[in-house]
Amino acid sequence: MTMIRMTRMGRKKKPFYRIVVTDSRKRRDGGWIEAIGHYNPVSVNKDLTLDMERLNYWVSVGAQMSPTVKRLAGLK
Repeated sequence: MTMIRMTRMGRKKKPFYRIVVTDSRKRRDGGWIEAIGHYNPVSVNKDLTLDMERLNYWVSVGAQMSPTVKRLAGLK
């Protein structure tokens, strides 16, 4: 199954996450199909950039969002 989830980047104690489309059988930081955004929880503003057009495309073709990505995207 195709999943939309976060993969961790950055260094120790300074996490930075990419929101990616990947196969659910891959490891958290394994290969991915497409990066559709990023999230920085360490910054003051908690920066979130998400390509909603690509997100809607992947959901329309059957990709499932992780609960965290669903919460960040503001979808129920």
